[in-house]
Amino acid sequence: MSLRIGITGVAGRMGRTLVQAVSADSRLALAAALERPESTLLGADAGELAGVGKQGVAVSGAVADVVGDIDVLVDFTLPAATLANVAACREAGRAIVIGTTGFTGAEEAGIREAAADIPVCKASNFSTGVNLCFKLLETAAATLGEESDIEIYEAHHRHKVDAPSGTALSMGQVVADTLGRDLNKVAVYGREGQTGARARDTIGFATVRAGDIVGDHTVTFAADGERVEITHKASSRMAFARGALRAAAWLSEREPGLYDMQDVLGLRT
Repeated sequence: MSLRIGITGVAGRMGRTLVQAVSADSRLALAAALERPESTLLGADAGELAGVGKQGVAVSGAVADVVGDIDVLVDFTLPAATLANVAACREAGRAIVIGTTGFTGAEEAGIREAAADIPVCKASNFSTGVNLCFKLLETAAATLGEESDIEIYEAHHRHKVDAPSGTALSMGQVVADTLGRDLNKVAVYGREGQTGARARDTIGFATVRAGDIVGDHTVTFAADGERVEITHKASSRMAFARGALRAAAWLSEREPGLYDMQDVLGLRT
Protein backbone atom coordinates (compact mmCIF):
# COMPACT_ATOMS: atom_id res chain seq x y z
CA MET A 1 0.00 0.00 0.00
CA SER A 2 1.36 3.43 -0.93
CA LEU A 3 2.31 5.89 1.78
CA ARG A 4 -0.21 8.74 1.74
CA ILE A 5 1.57 12.09 1.56
CA GLY A 6 0.15 15.54 2.22
CA ILE A 7 2.01 18.59 0.92
CA THR A 8 1.64 22.19 2.06
CA GLY A 9 2.30 25.25 -0.07
CA VAL A 10 1.72 23.31 -3.29
CA ALA A 11 1.63 26.46 -5.42
CA GLY A 12 5.16 27.45 -4.35
CA ARG A 13 8.46 26.37 -5.85
CA MET A 14 9.18 23.73 -3.22
CA GLY A 15 5.58 22.54 -3.10
CA ARG A 16 5.46 21.92 -6.83
CA THR A 17 8.77 20.07 -6.69
CA LEU A 18 7.45 17.86 -3.90
CA VAL A 19 4.37 16.99 -5.95
CA GLN A 20 6.63 16.09 -8.88
CA ALA A 21 8.77 13.87 -6.64
CA VAL A 22 5.74 12.08 -5.20
CA SER A 23 4.33 11.42 -8.67
CA ALA A 24 7.64 9.85 -9.72
CA ASP A 25 7.77 7.42 -6.76
CA SER A 26 5.45 4.40 -6.96
CA ARG A 27 5.78 3.86 -3.20
CA LEU A 28 4.06 7.16 -2.49
CA ALA A 29 0.64 8.63 -3.20
CA LEU A 30 -0.37 12.28 -3.10
CA ALA A 31 -3.33 12.33 -0.72
CA ALA A 32 -3.68 16.02 0.18
CA ALA A 33 -2.52 19.39 -1.13
CA LEU A 34 -2.70 22.61 0.83
CA GLU A 35 -2.46 26.33 0.14
CA ARG A 36 -3.34 29.50 2.02
CA PRO A 37 -7.10 29.84 2.70
CA GLU A 38 -7.20 33.02 0.60
CA SER A 39 -5.44 31.47 -2.39
CA THR A 40 -7.20 31.74 -5.75
CA LEU A 41 -5.93 28.23 -6.55
CA LEU A 42 -8.17 26.41 -4.08
CA GLY A 43 -9.97 23.61 -5.87
CA ALA A 44 -7.35 23.29 -8.62
CA ASP A 45 -5.78 19.90 -9.26
CA ALA A 46 -2.40 19.76 -7.50
CA GLY A 47 -0.83 17.63 -10.22
CA GLU A 48 -1.78 20.08 -12.94
CA LEU A 49 -0.28 22.93 -10.89
CA ALA A 50 2.98 20.99 -10.68
CA GLY A 51 2.99 20.09 -14.37
CA VAL A 52 2.66 16.32 -13.88
CA GLY A 53 -0.91 15.92 -15.04
CA LYS A 54 -4.15 15.43 -13.14
CA GLN A 55 -3.70 13.65 -9.81
CA GLY A 56 -7.28 13.80 -8.59
CA VAL A 57 -6.26 15.83 -5.52
CA ALA A 58 -7.85 19.26 -5.19
CA VAL A 59 -5.97 22.04 -3.41
CA SER A 60 -7.49 22.69 0.01
CA GLY A 61 -7.18 25.68 2.30
CA ALA A 62 -7.92 23.87 5.58
CA VAL A 63 -5.54 21.27 6.96
CA ALA A 64 -8.23 19.99 9.34
CA ASP A 65 -10.32 18.92 6.34
CA VAL A 66 -7.62 16.67 4.85
CA VAL A 67 -5.30 15.61 7.66
CA GLY A 68 -7.30 12.43 8.22
CA ASP A 69 -6.57 11.33 4.66
CA ILE A 70 -2.78 11.28 5.02
CA ASP A 71 -0.04 9.32 6.78
CA VAL A 72 2.61 12.07 6.75
CA LEU A 73 2.41 15.81 6.09
CA VAL A 74 5.41 17.47 4.43
CA ASP A 75 5.63 21.16 5.31
CA PHE A 76 7.91 23.77 3.72
CA THR A 77 6.09 27.04 4.41
CA LEU A 78 6.45 29.80 7.02
CA PRO A 79 6.66 29.45 10.81
CA ALA A 80 3.08 30.53 11.59
CA ALA A 81 1.58 28.16 9.01
CA THR A 82 3.85 25.32 10.06
CA LEU A 83 2.88 25.67 13.73
CA ALA A 84 -0.79 25.48 12.80
CA ASN A 85 -0.09 22.37 10.72
CA VAL A 86 1.84 20.79 13.59
CA ALA A 87 -1.14 21.36 15.86
CA ALA A 88 -3.50 19.76 13.34
CA CYS A 89 -1.23 16.74 12.91
CA ARG A 90 -0.91 16.38 16.66
CA GLU A 91 -4.69 16.43 17.03
CA ALA A 92 -5.11 13.80 14.30
CA GLY A 93 -2.13 11.65 15.34
CA ARG A 94 -0.27 12.14 12.05
CA ALA A 95 3.47 12.45 11.44
CA ILE A 96 4.97 15.63 10.00
CA VAL A 97 8.18 16.48 8.14
CA ILE A 98 9.21 20.11 8.68
CA GLY A 99 11.52 21.94 6.29
CA THR A 100 10.47 25.42 7.42
CA THR A 101 13.16 27.56 9.07
CA GLY A 102 13.19 30.80 11.05
CA PHE A 103 11.39 29.67 14.21
CA THR A 104 11.80 31.54 17.49
CA GLY A 105 13.00 29.74 20.60
CA ALA A 106 9.46 29.54 21.93
CA GLU A 107 8.20 28.12 18.64
CA GLU A 108 10.96 25.49 18.64
CA ALA A 109 9.86 24.52 22.15
CA GLY A 110 6.28 24.12 20.92
CA ILE A 111 7.41 21.73 18.20
CA ARG A 112 9.39 19.69 20.73
CA GLU A 113 6.28 19.49 22.90
CA ALA A 114 4.19 18.22 19.97
CA ALA A 115 6.84 15.59 19.24
CA ALA A 116 5.99 13.91 22.52
CA ASP A 117 2.75 12.81 20.87
CA ILE A 118 3.60 12.39 17.15
CA PRO A 119 6.67 11.61 15.05
CA VAL A 120 8.29 14.84 13.82
CA CYS A 121 11.28 15.10 11.50
CA LYS A 122 12.61 18.65 11.40
CA ALA A 123 15.71 19.71 9.52
CA SER A 124 17.16 22.91 8.12
CA ASN A 125 18.08 21.02 4.96
CA PHE A 126 16.89 17.65 3.64
CA SER A 127 19.61 17.21 1.02
CA THR A 128 21.63 14.04 1.52
CA GLY A 129 24.76 15.92 0.46
CA VAL A 130 24.25 18.72 2.98
CA ASN A 131 23.75 16.25 5.79
CA LEU A 132 26.96 14.50 4.81
CA CYS A 133 28.61 17.92 5.01
CA PHE A 134 27.40 18.24 8.60
CA LYS A 135 29.37 15.08 9.46
CA LEU A 136 32.44 16.30 7.58
CA LEU A 137 32.24 19.58 9.49
CA GLU A 138 32.47 17.73 12.80
CA THR A 139 35.73 16.12 11.68
CA ALA A 140 37.12 19.34 10.23
CA ALA A 141 36.24 21.38 13.30
CA ALA A 142 37.77 18.82 15.67
CA THR A 143 40.97 18.69 13.58
CA LEU A 144 41.36 22.30 12.43
CA GLY A 145 39.03 24.44 14.46
CA GLU A 146 41.33 25.60 17.24
CA GLU A 147 43.98 26.79 14.78
CA SER A 148 41.72 28.25 12.09
CA ASP A 149 39.49 31.21 11.43
CA ILE A 150 36.05 29.87 10.54
CA GLU A 151 33.75 31.62 8.08
CA ILE A 152 30.44 30.46 6.59
CA TYR A 153 29.18 31.75 3.25
CA GLU A 154 25.68 31.11 1.90
CA ALA A 155 23.81 32.25 -1.20
CA HIS A 156 20.14 31.85 -2.14
CA HIS A 157 17.56 33.22 -4.54
CA ARG A 158 16.16 36.73 -4.18
CA HIS A 159 12.86 35.49 -2.71
CA LYS A 160 14.28 33.82 0.43
CA VAL A 161 13.02 35.74 3.45
CA ASP A 162 15.30 34.60 6.31
CA ALA A 163 19.03 35.20 6.68
CA PRO A 164 21.37 33.57 7.32
CA SER A 165 19.81 30.42 5.96
CA GLY A 166 18.76 27.69 8.36
CA THR A 167 21.39 25.45 6.77
CA ALA A 168 24.16 27.99 7.39
CA LEU A 169 23.08 28.33 11.00
CA SER A 170 23.04 24.54 11.38
CA MET A 171 26.55 24.38 9.96
CA GLY A 172 27.66 27.01 12.44
CA GLN A 173 26.00 25.11 15.27
CA VAL A 174 27.78 21.88 14.32
CA VAL A 175 31.13 23.68 14.36
CA ALA A 176 30.40 25.51 17.61
CA ASP A 177 29.20 22.36 19.38
CA THR A 178 32.26 20.42 18.26
CA LEU A 179 34.55 23.17 19.59
CA GLY A 180 32.58 23.72 22.80
CA ARG A 181 31.63 27.28 21.86
CA ASP A 182 28.33 29.09 22.35
CA LEU A 183 27.24 30.12 18.88
CA ASN A 184 25.07 32.90 20.29
CA LYS A 185 28.23 34.51 21.71
CA VAL A 186 30.75 33.90 18.91
CA ALA A 187 28.65 34.37 15.75
CA VAL A 188 29.26 37.49 13.67
CA TYR A 189 26.57 38.15 11.06
CA GLY A 190 28.02 41.15 9.28
CA ARG A 191 31.09 43.39 9.20
CA GLU A 192 31.34 47.03 8.29
CA GLY A 193 33.74 49.86 9.02
CA GLN A 194 36.64 49.70 11.47
CA THR A 195 35.96 46.30 13.02
CA GLY A 196 39.39 45.69 14.49
CA ALA A 197 41.32 42.44 14.38
CA ARG A 198 39.34 39.24 14.11
CA ALA A 199 38.83 37.30 17.34
CA ARG A 200 40.02 33.71 16.91
CA ASP A 201 36.90 32.09 18.37
CA THR A 202 34.56 34.01 16.03
CA ILE A 203 32.37 32.12 13.55
CA GLY A 204 31.48 34.51 10.75
CA PHE A 205 28.49 34.43 8.43
CA ALA A 206 28.17 36.05 5.01
CA THR A 207 24.84 36.11 3.16
CA VAL A 208 24.04 36.67 -0.53
CA ARG A 209 20.54 36.97 -2.02
CA ALA A 210 20.46 37.09 -5.81
CA GLY A 211 18.74 35.72 -8.89
CA ASP A 212 17.51 32.16 -8.81
CA ILE A 213 20.34 30.57 -6.79
CA VAL A 214 18.91 27.39 -5.29
CA GLY A 215 21.41 27.16 -2.44
CA ASP A 216 25.19 27.42 -2.02
CA HIS A 217 27.01 26.87 1.27
CA THR A 218 30.74 26.95 2.04
CA VAL A 219 32.48 26.65 5.39
CA THR A 220 36.10 27.83 5.35
CA PHE A 221 38.72 26.83 7.90
CA ALA A 222 41.56 29.29 7.25
CA ALA A 223 44.88 28.82 9.04
CA ASP A 224 48.28 30.39 8.36
CA GLY A 225 49.56 28.87 5.13
CA GLU A 226 46.52 26.78 4.20
CA ARG A 227 42.76 26.63 4.20
CA VAL A 228 40.17 23.89 3.92
CA GLU A 229 36.73 24.53 2.43
CA ILE A 230 33.70 22.26 2.64
CA THR A 231 31.16 23.24 -0.01
CA HIS A 232 27.72 22.12 -1.09
CA LYS A 233 25.92 23.56 -4.11
CA ALA A 234 22.34 22.66 -4.97
CA SER A 235 21.33 22.97 -8.62
CA SER A 236 17.75 21.81 -8.17
CA ARG A 237 15.14 21.70 -5.40
CA MET A 238 14.56 18.07 -6.31
CA ALA A 239 17.44 17.08 -4.01
CA PHE A 240 15.57 18.61 -1.08
CA ALA A 241 12.25 17.10 -2.16
CA ARG A 242 13.61 13.58 -2.47
CA GLY A 243 15.30 13.88 0.89
CA ALA A 244 12.10 15.11 2.53
CA LEU A 245 10.12 12.22 1.08
CA ARG A 246 12.82 9.79 2.20
CA ALA A 247 12.36 11.28 5.67
CA ALA A 248 8.56 10.89 5.39
CA ALA A 249 8.87 7.17 4.57
CA TRP A 250 11.33 6.67 7.44
CA LEU A 251 9.15 8.68 9.85
CA SER A 252 6.05 6.66 9.06
CA GLU A 253 7.62 3.69 10.88
CA ARG A 254 8.78 5.59 13.98
CA GLU A 255 7.36 6.22 17.42
CA PRO A 256 6.61 9.78 18.55
CA GLY A 257 9.73 11.88 18.92
CA LEU A 258 11.73 14.71 17.39
CA TYR A 259 14.10 13.51 14.68
CA ASP A 260 16.22 15.12 11.99
CA MET A 261 17.86 14.09 8.72
CA GLN A 262 20.92 12.78 10.53
CA ASP A 263 18.64 10.18 12.12
CA VAL A 264 17.04 9.34 8.77
CA LEU A 265 20.44 8.73 7.13
CA GLY A 266 21.92 6.84 10.08
CA LEU A 267 24.61 9.50 10.60
CA ARG A 268 23.78 10.21 14.23
CA THR A 269 26.70 9.38 16.53
